[in-house]
Amino acid sequence: MNKVPLTVIGAEKLKQELHHLKHVQRPAVIQAISEARAQGDLSENAEYDAAKERQSFIEGRIVELESKLSNAQIIDPAQLEADGRCVFASTVELEDLQSGDIFTYQIVGEDEADIKAGKISVSSPIARSLIGKFAGDVAEVNAPGGTREYEILDVRYGNPA
Repeated sequence: MNKVPLTVIGAEKLKQELHHLKHVQRPAVIQAISEARAQGDLSENAEYDAAKERQSFIEGRIVELESKLSNAQIIDPAQLEADGRCVFASTVELEDLQSGDIFTYQIVGEDEADIKAGKISVSSPIARSLIGKFAGDVAEVNAPGGTREYEILDVRYGNPA
């Protein structure tokens, strides 16, 4: 399986979710199944069916998280120094050359992406166009509304403020 790039913060969030699923949600759903069984006839027991469905979801998510973490390539932005190039985990300040708007994004793994928090997936069109470029370069991004041009104003390494 391919390595899954994650920042240190992203890996920690996945570990916390995995811990919560294993030590809080899994025992709770097992208890709910036990209580539903105690009610008797399982063929018409909606609580039992709902608990079994929830258990299936939890177990599937646990397997997914364990797989991602075992295949993770954890990259600490604080340890990066890529000579000013845009790379995974770097924080990039951009100016939209058409509108003049300025944006700041951190390039992160797919599981960490959250545009409202300024985190874009490494596989997104904008991140793909930025990778390897330096401050002062112009990146062309093929967006649904047409090609957009962004000037890279700054590239920083380390956790974003």
